[in-house]
Amino acid sequence: MNDSYNDNIPLIAVNSDNESVNSYSEIQESFIPNSASTKRKNSLSTNKPNKGRTILIGKKNRTKYSQNVIRNQKYNIITFLPVILYEQFKFFLNLYFLCVALSQFIPALKIGYLVTYIGPLVFILSITISKEAYDDLLRRKRDNEENSQKYEILTDVGFSYIPSSKIKVGHLIRIHENQRVPADLLLLRTSNANGECFIRTDQLDGETDWKLRTAVSTTQHLEFDNQLYDYQASVYAEDPQKDIYKFIGTFTSFSSDDDAINTPLNVENTIWANTVLASGSAIGLVLYTGRDTRSVMNTNFPKTKVGKIDWEINRLAKILCVVTLTVSFVLIALNGFSGSWYISLFRFLIIFSSIIPISLRVNLDLGKTYYSYDIMHDKEIPGTIVRTSTIPEELGRVEYILSDKTGTLTKNEMELKQIHLGTLSYTTEAMEELKSNLLMLYETQNEVNIRFKRSKDMANRIKDIVLALSLCHNVTPIISEDGKLTYEASSPDEIAIVKWTENIGMTLIYRDTKKIKLRTPIDTILEYTILEIFPFTSETKRMGIIVKDEITNEITFYMKGADVVLSKMVLFNDWLDEECGNMARKGLRTLVIARKKLSYDTYMEFQKKYDQAKLSVLDRNGDMEKVQMTLENDLELLGLTGVEDKLQDNVKPTLELLRNSGIKIWMLTGDKVETASCIAVSSKLVSRNSSIVQFCKIHDLMELREKLIGLNSMSETCLVIDGESLQLCLTSCRELFYETTKNLPAVVCCRCSPTQKAEVTKLIKSKIKNCVCAVGDGGNDVSMIQSADVGVGIVGKEGKQASLAADFSINQFQYLATLLLWHGRNSYKRSAALSQFIIHRGLIISVIQTVFSAMFYFAPIALYKGLLLVGYTTVYTSGPVFSLVLDKDINYATAMRYPELYKELLKGRSLSFKTFFQWMLISVYQGGIIMTGSILLFEDQFQNIVSITFTALILNELLMVAFEVKTWHKAIVIAEIITLFCYIASMFYLKTDFDLSFIFSIGFVWKVAAITVISSLPLYIIKILKRYFSPPKYLRIRD
Repeated sequence: MNDSYNDNIPLIAVNSDNESVNSYSEIQESFIPNSASTKRKNSLSTNKPNKGRTILIGKKNRTKYSQNVIRNQKYNIITFLPVILYEQFKFFLNLYFLCVALSQFIPALKIGYLVTYIGPLVFILSITISKEAYDDLLRRKRDNEENSQKYEILTDVGFSYIPSSKIKVGHLIRIHENQRVPADLLLLRTSNANGECFIRTDQLDGETDWKLRTAVSTTQHLEFDNQLYDYQASVYAEDPQKDIYKFIGTFTSFSSDDDAINTPLNVENTIWANTVLASGSAIGLVLYTGRDTRSVMNTNFPKTKVGKIDWEINRLAKILCVVTLTVSFVLIALNGFSGSWYISLFRFLIIFSSIIPISLRVNLDLGKTYYSYDIMHDKEIPGTIVRTSTIPEELGRVEYILSDKTGTLTKNEMELKQIHLGTLSYTTEAMEELKSNLLMLYETQNEVNIRFKRSKDMANRIKDIVLALSLCHNVTPIISEDGKLTYEASSPDEIAIVKWTENIGMTLIYRDTKKIKLRTPIDTILEYTILEIFPFTSETKRMGIIVKDEITNEITFYMKGADVVLSKMVLFNDWLDEECGNMARKGLRTLVIARKKLSYDTYMEFQKKYDQAKLSVLDRNGDMEKVQMTLENDLELLGLTGVEDKLQDNVKPTLELLRNSGIKIWMLTGDKVETASCIAVSSKLVSRNSSIVQFCKIHDLMELREKLIGLNSMSETCLVIDGESLQLCLTSCRELFYETTKNLPAVVCCRCSPTQKAEVTKLIKSKIKNCVCAVGDGGNDVSMIQSADVGVGIVGKEGKQASLAADFSINQFQYLATLLLWHGRNSYKRSAALSQFIIHRGLIISVIQTVFSAMFYFAPIALYKGLLLVGYTTVYTSGPVFSLVLDKDINYATAMRYPELYKELLKGRSLSFKTFFQWMLISVYQGGIIMTGSILLFEDQFQNIVSITFTALILNELLMVAFEVKTWHKAIVIAEIITLFCYIASMFYLKTDFDLSFIFSIGFVWKVAAITVISSLPLYIIKILKRYFSPPKYLRIRD
């Protein structure tokens, strides 16, 4: 787009943090009528804060802000190599081999061919760099596609198209249905006459429900879209911030000769970047671009998770390095430190470098890729996605599961099950009676007033609460093309309640920002004007609305919310607390419903103060809440609702499986104590033999310590603790809290904030050697999921935010058992076997080299050089060794039938210092037998010592793989056969290393066979005897 075009695009004037207000006023005076300008100056001098930005509609300026460019690339042309090399060489293995490779450029240290040492390192780095470069190029391609998408902007000549990357703050952009929003916008106009539109925010906050947004009323009433360009107005917007649920701004219109008109702005007037317009078209003013947008500021780049097995192998590599140094030093010492011993020392270190196998990380990474593929293609857990392929082994080492409740253990499918009116309670079975009472009231109201005073009283109470539930919500009715009525809302609770009122006979048929229309049981229409809405937040735990009845002109303030909040606001009653507890014990989510009738004068006084609070810039939300609280007293209690959240399929057997596998399960939820306790019992999180102890509202540290100490003697107890008591534990007695709870079968943390969930996760992580797995389905679970060793997200009603942030995404909670008990087991045991076998492969060849050097005057001369050394770790052994990733000790049915087998994994015996030293001893024995046996049996054929020992070595490794296999797979057999064939075929090519006439002699064959049998058969016999006299648990079950 050329410069002349850009001159026609309205840009912005900005007050920076230290900039005076006068510059803003001077710009404004050039196009604002004098009277308005003067009055605006006065208001600015008193109210304008130091922070924020002011955008002038229809006024060109050149103040620069962040470019509206999407950039997901990890590297650029300058940082690519330095960053990627750092990421590779921060691991000891790669750094060690870099030093070995660089040493070959020193003539005195050079051993064999340079390619032998440089080649493998370059090959591995090339694969990694190529993969990173390819992934980054794909990211760049996706970025370019997004940045080049065309959008309509309004100019002085009408609408024109520019790419997304050219959009700037102050542009007026038109968005069409199903189009992605490219920047943070202030909604000025919509194609809907009432200024409303719906957006989809699943890519921003993970919620799948549509959100209602409202245009600024003064611009919505303009006759034509083009009038926006010349419209004289300014927008004050707060500084960029991360909170996607809040926005503070002011729209000031100067289009009249009278005083400037200030309109408060909130999040309902905005459309954030990366959302999608779900209906109609809309025009918005760009407020924030690029890295200033909410979506970019909320984009977290969590550290790449590295599995515990990787760090364990890194520690073993350091031990191997010490072994290499020790052996080298011993050989030099035995030679009496003669000559240039320090050069010989370095040469030995280079010769023994194969002790630390460079191929280990490559094989492990390839294995993890296969495990991830296996998980995603398992028909038992369809739809499962592996988002972090570096940690599948961690699934086999989970000691704690921290689970959300709503949407995770439950389906987040709500149904209103009970309604309590104080003296009378209606359950699902009695809803027909309630429906008939409501119908009777509307059909024969006059007769009821005369004949049935008691019936009239009850019917009116039913009418009052049904009306309150029909009006006090944020639900929008959607009528499809076929005439079907559906509802959209951000909370499934609200949809469940509105569906219930529809079934009772009071149907929500229309709603916009100003009106609500209801259809009564006798098909008459009730119309209400919305005067004010107080939206629900996690902090306030309540939602309110002020409406005016268009027939009677009565003004009523309705409110619903948590009992802990509304119990302090309603008039005295003696049943609320008891009934809330009763419903919670049934596992129902409770909402208290109340109202307050307002006189016209009371309402006007409130509205005046509330409008003033809306224009506050310094602490708008606080000021608004203070005014709102003037209404929130002496409310009339209408009733109490109980909504059921159904349990996920097979939650009970899944939790029982996991508990029997030795995994401790905690529930972390924002729900109340009673509800969470009930779900814990109904889901079998708490076993039949366990009792429940509650810690609620504990603020005294000494009291908390006494209760925690007393809990030590109650091993079969489930602890239920609320958020206040939990916070005291986390801040003042973390150690005691963990030491007390680690022996409990289950812990339920209620009224938890996302931060508390993450803190609990970090606390447990810091105390255990194994892994913590966090499971959730909503945006409030993301911090917990990212803090855990293994994060599992469930795709549910609350959207995909948890799923996208998790390491593993599943569709149902019951899949967790298969993920851990089957795939976790296989991944961990296979990686442990693979890594130890590769270490053994490097150790045995180093032992052979050590014996060779010791027998021949401790000379630092390499026995195997060039292609033999390279082929040993690739063509000759890699196939059979890597095929161990297909091995399994038990089948799926056994793993799920006997979850107790998982307990063995938590002991970490598959890969430990004990198993490491066992394999080291095996390597010493086999390497010593191969070398000494070759010398003894072929004492007159020393010139062929390379081919003799190397052939015995290859056969020994093939046999060892066969001995390690627990369940034969056809790929393992094929790998063994092909490897043996490739080795024999290579003999014809490597004639300098192999004398064919000697190799195909009978003497060579039987002697090499004898050496191989002696080196491997005793180990196999010991293994058989050990299995017979002390079989592992999995073998006893399998047999």
